[in-house]
Amino acid sequence: QVQLVESGGGLVQAGGSLTLSCAASGSIFGIHVMGYYRQAPGKLRELVAVSENGGIENYADSVKGRFTISRDDSKNSVLLQMSSLKPEDTGVYYCHAKILTSWTSRNDYWGQGTQVTVSS
Repeated sequence: QVQLVESGGGLVQAGGSLTLSCAASGSIFGIHVMGYYRQAPGKLRELVAVSENGGIENYADSVKGRFTISRDDSKNSVLLQMSSLKPEDTGVYYCHAKILTSWTSRNDYWGQGTQVTVSS
Protein backbone atom coordinates (compact mmCIF):
# COMPACT_ATOMS: atom_id res chain seq x y z
CA GLN A 1 0.00 0.00 0.00
CA VAL A 2 1.36 3.41 -0.97
CA GLN A 3 0.45 6.67 0.73
CA LEU A 4 1.22 10.29 -0.01
CA VAL A 5 1.19 12.49 3.06
CA GLU A 6 1.10 16.24 2.58
CA SER A 7 1.96 19.07 4.92
CA GLY A 8 2.13 22.82 4.67
CA GLY A 9 -0.46 25.16 3.31
CA GLY A 10 -2.50 27.70 5.21
CA LEU A 11 -3.47 31.34 5.01
CA VAL A 12 -1.07 33.97 3.70
CA GLN A 13 -1.31 37.52 2.43
CA ALA A 14 -0.72 38.35 -1.19
CA GLY A 15 2.99 38.61 -1.88
CA GLY A 16 3.82 36.11 0.82
CA SER A 17 5.37 32.66 0.66
CA LEU A 18 4.44 29.13 1.60
CA THR A 19 6.09 25.75 1.24
CA LEU A 20 4.22 22.51 0.68
CA SER A 21 5.78 19.13 1.26
CA CYS A 22 4.74 15.63 0.33
CA ALA A 23 6.26 12.29 1.27
CA ALA A 24 5.49 8.90 -0.21
CA SER A 25 5.62 5.76 1.89
CA GLY A 26 4.83 2.09 1.49
CA SER A 27 5.88 -0.54 -1.00
CA ILE A 28 7.77 1.71 -3.39
CA PHE A 29 9.97 0.23 -6.08
CA GLY A 30 10.57 3.52 -7.84
CA ILE A 31 9.03 6.92 -8.51
CA HIS A 32 8.69 8.38 -11.99
CA VAL A 33 6.96 11.65 -11.30
CA MET A 34 6.10 13.74 -8.27
CA GLY A 35 4.31 17.01 -8.34
CA TYR A 36 1.37 19.16 -7.38
CA TYR A 37 -2.01 19.95 -8.83
CA ARG A 38 -4.52 22.43 -7.48
CA GLN A 39 -8.25 22.94 -7.63
CA ALA A 40 -9.94 26.26 -7.06
CA PRO A 41 -13.64 26.45 -6.17
CA GLY A 42 -15.77 25.81 -9.22
CA LYS A 43 -12.78 24.98 -11.39
CA LEU A 44 -11.13 21.85 -12.70
CA ARG A 45 -8.02 20.44 -11.12
CA GLU A 46 -4.95 21.81 -12.89
CA LEU A 47 -1.25 21.04 -12.96
CA VAL A 48 0.93 23.37 -10.92
CA ALA A 49 4.38 21.81 -11.13
CA VAL A 50 5.85 18.37 -11.66
CA SER A 51 9.29 16.85 -11.38
CA GLU A 52 10.06 13.87 -13.60
CA ASN A 53 13.00 11.53 -13.53
CA GLY A 54 16.06 12.97 -15.20
CA GLY A 55 15.57 16.38 -13.67
CA ILE A 56 12.74 17.38 -16.00
CA GLU A 57 10.47 20.00 -14.48
CA ASN A 58 7.25 21.45 -15.80
CA TYR A 59 5.35 24.42 -14.44
CA ALA A 60 2.03 26.00 -15.21
CA ASP A 61 2.59 29.29 -17.00
CA SER A 62 0.80 31.09 -14.21
CA VAL A 63 3.38 30.03 -11.61
CA LYS A 64 6.62 30.18 -13.59
CA GLY A 65 9.19 32.30 -11.85
CA ARG A 66 7.28 32.22 -8.57
CA PHE A 67 7.09 28.53 -7.63
CA THR A 68 9.94 26.03 -7.38
CA ILE A 69 9.59 22.27 -7.17
CA SER A 70 12.30 20.04 -5.80
CA ARG A 71 12.54 16.32 -5.17
CA ASP A 72 14.51 14.36 -2.61
CA ASP A 73 14.60 10.84 -3.99
CA SER A 74 16.40 9.54 -0.90
CA LYS A 75 13.28 10.44 1.10
CA ASN A 76 10.67 9.86 -1.64
CA SER A 77 9.54 13.41 -1.11
CA VAL A 78 8.86 16.62 -2.98
CA LEU A 79 8.72 20.27 -1.95
CA LEU A 80 6.81 23.08 -3.60
CA GLN A 81 8.16 26.47 -2.63
CA MET A 82 5.66 29.19 -3.47
CA SER A 83 6.53 32.87 -3.40
CA SER A 84 4.92 36.10 -4.55
CA LEU A 85 1.60 34.44 -3.94
CA LYS A 86 -1.52 35.90 -5.51
CA PRO A 87 -5.19 35.53 -4.56
CA GLU A 88 -5.69 33.46 -7.71
CA ASP A 89 -3.30 30.86 -6.27
CA THR A 90 -5.98 30.00 -3.73
CA GLY A 91 -7.20 26.42 -3.84
CA VAL A 92 -6.71 22.91 -2.59
CA TYR A 93 -3.28 21.63 -3.55
CA TYR A 94 -2.90 17.91 -4.18
CA CYS A 95 0.33 15.99 -4.27
CA HIS A 96 0.52 13.48 -7.11
CA ALA A 97 2.99 10.75 -7.93
CA LYS A 98 3.45 7.98 -10.48
CA ILE A 99 4.91 5.17 -8.44
CA LEU A 100 6.20 1.75 -9.36
CA THR A 101 5.39 -0.94 -6.87
CA SER A 102 7.13 -3.58 -8.99
CA TRP A 103 8.93 -3.83 -12.34
CA THR A 104 5.57 -4.07 -14.09
CA SER A 105 3.15 -2.13 -11.91
CA ARG A 106 2.93 1.66 -12.04
CA ASN A 107 0.01 3.60 -10.63
CA ASP A 108 -1.11 7.13 -9.89
CA TYR A 109 -1.38 8.19 -6.27
CA TRP A 110 -2.83 11.32 -4.70
CA GLY A 111 -2.36 13.05 -1.40
CA GLN A 112 -5.25 14.13 0.78
CA GLY A 113 -5.02 17.76 -0.34
CA THR A 114 -4.05 20.85 1.59
CA GLN A 115 -5.76 24.23 1.50
CA VAL A 116 -3.85 27.31 0.40
CA THR A 117 -5.63 30.62 0.83
CA VAL A 118 -4.10 33.89 -0.34
CA SER A 119 -5.81 37.02 0.90
CA SER A 120 -5.67 40.29 -0.98
